[in-house]
Amino acid sequence: MKQFAIIGLGAFGLRMLEELLKITNEIIIIDKDRDIIEKYKDLAKSAYITDAINETALLKIIPPEIDAVIVDLGGKVEASIMATNYLKKMGIKEIITKAQTDEHGEILKMVGATEVIFPDQEAAKRITPMLASSVLFNFLPISKTLALAETRINESCVGKTLLEANLRKNYGINVVAMKKNEVEDFFFINDPSYVFNATDILLVVGTEQNIIKFSQQQITVARQPLVEAFRNLFPKRR
Repeated sequence: MKQFAIIGLGAFGLRMLEELLKITNEIIIIDKDRDIIEKYKDLAKSAYITDAINETALLKIIPPEIDAVIVDLGGKVEASIMATNYLKKMGIKEIITKAQTDEHGEILKMVGATEVIFPDQEAAKRITPMLASSVLFNFLPISKTLALAETRINESCVGKTLLEANLRKNYGINVVAMKKNEVEDFFFINDPSYVFNATDILLVVGTEQNIIKFSQQQITVARQPLVEAFRNLFPKRR
């Protein structure tokens, strides 16, 4: 079973703890705040109250063969850099560190981080496309050029078969899976003669620009009831 350590139980560190517990209980948590450790110690295999920049303590706590260490020291830029550098010198093979800025991220990579996470940027990347389209339900960047998204079928494709719609040629996106409505589970489309319905929801891969283009044609229709609702709430004064 894989083993992980989390240094700093900030918002990102706690979310990682929550997700890692789904696959293993071999988790070490480290934080200098006694109250935080007391609150979450029962969820981890081991819990330690210590400063992340205490190199001697980290050497004793974290086994060199550990699979990965996650570092979330909030806004403590210098401390995160030092902790990351200590972990690198210890020979930790996977170091995932939360960064505050691009400059902070570059330094973290220089001192040993194998992956740098920008939670605020990642959240903004996921939310902005959904604000651009009311029929785009989920959006997940998977690289600098590609994203995975859950979107309602474009109205121009309704009544057409998968072959006729030719989404790759017309919109530059590939269909991964689909579902008939919001409550059903996704399934793979194996039949090119499948005819799209207005309630179909697609799981697609493509560039952010192409995904938004595919979903934006429906914005006027989809958002009109919302606009009217606001007008009713705030009628014009005479």
